[in-house]
Amino acid sequence: MEECGNNDQSRPSITAEERRQRQEAVDYARGSCRLEGVILDAEIERINTRFIQGELTMNEHFEELQRHLDR
Repeated sequence: MEECGNNDQSRPSITAEERRQRQEAVDYARGSCRLEGVILDAEIERINTRFIQGELTMNEHFEELQRHLDR
């Protein structure tokens, strides 16, 4: 992932290309789930959006999803 600066010094922002790749990956996973008859709930979609926008790393994304699914 290529990084460029932003106002939040604790987490570098992601590039437009990284955002596009993340969106593509989430869209693919969502489509795969739908083929299996599963519709993602609103909280999963919020977690996915945070990942796409660069608020979560890939590991954090998986951890957040797992926490939600373990409830």
